[in-house]
Amino acid sequence: MKILAIGGTGFIGPFVIRDLQHAGHSVTVLHRGTTAAPAGVAEIIGDRNRLVEYREVLAREKFDLVIDFVLSSKRQAEQLMQTLRGITGRVVVLSSMDTYRAWGVFNGLEPGGLEPLPVTEDSAVRTAPAYPPEVIKKLQQMVSWVNAEYDKVPVERIVLGDSALPGTILRLPMIYGPGDYVHRFHPFLKRMDDGRRFILFADDVAALRTPRGYVENVAAGIALATSPGAMGRIYNIGEAEAFSELAWARKIGAIVNWPGEWIVLPHDKAPPHLHWPGNTAQHLVVSTERVREELGYREPVTSDDAMRRTITWERENPSKEVGTPFNYEAEDAALANLNAIA
Repeated sequence: MKILAIGGTGFIGPFVIRDLQHAGHSVTVLHRGTTAAPAGVAEIIGDRNRLVEYREVLAREKFDLVIDFVLSSKRQAEQLMQTLRGITGRVVVLSSMDTYRAWGVFNGLEPGGLEPLPVTEDSAVRTAPAYPPEVIKKLQQMVSWVNAEYDKVPVERIVLGDSALPGTILRLPMIYGPGDYVHRFHPFLKRMDDGRRFILFADDVAALRTPRGYVENVAAGIALATSPGAMGRIYNIGEAEAFSELAWARKIGAIVNWPGEWIVLPHDKAPPHLHWPGNTAQHLVVSTERVREELGYREPVTSDDAMRRTITWERENPSKEVGTPFNYEAEDAALANLNAIA
């Protein structure tokens, strides 16, 4: 197939493009030109926010399929479908598991009780905003394509509701691996590399289960979803098991042979910087059975190899985040208070 990738030069895109090329597809990348495109692709330099201006160019190229890596708002989705309708066969859109109502409950923005688990593609979606405004602003600082109108729920409705242009929606988890702009391993790995003898958790955070996916494995799922059988479908892509935060940290510690001790404190005894905002009673356990059953998805990189590659990259590219999350003085004091009570 001849495939257009809108975006595709960031964290996930190069791995997806590599897999598509290995499968024999021809790939063109439409991007702003601020980041080098992967090797072996054709390029269209342009702004996805003015996509309609490139309709004539895209029509001449006759792409069989378009993957949009950077679609984040209703306005962008409307422009995408308007521009591509009649000139391509299908669109694949990267969405997020934050479309589910469970995320709204976790973030304290969704009314009502806890959402049943596991979350499946048929579970309820949010009726409230995805995140508080301050979280959107922080995301914008990390990722250039996120705008103030960020909300994947209307994006999905517009894409799947277009009768003239078939779509596929891929809901992605928290993604880790080389290039992770969130540096998800950083809070644990820095403490280990700093020689801390213990790592503390608030009990509710320690137990919290969330969905994850290694970047190369998620990319393999995205590439797989370009197959005709995925047309009109929604798929969760991520690891089969949702580990608790403590179990996840233990896996990192085991790989780096950290000799320290894990200590779980009652919520009210843990330093405030170790608390998580939101309703931690709402776990975020998501089923990925559909993509495994319908498309035969399997992770090409093992869990241990994925974690080793991420650790190596993290140590070579450490986060610049310092300060409150690493308030060792407060952590030492909390442990001393616990020992005094004992």
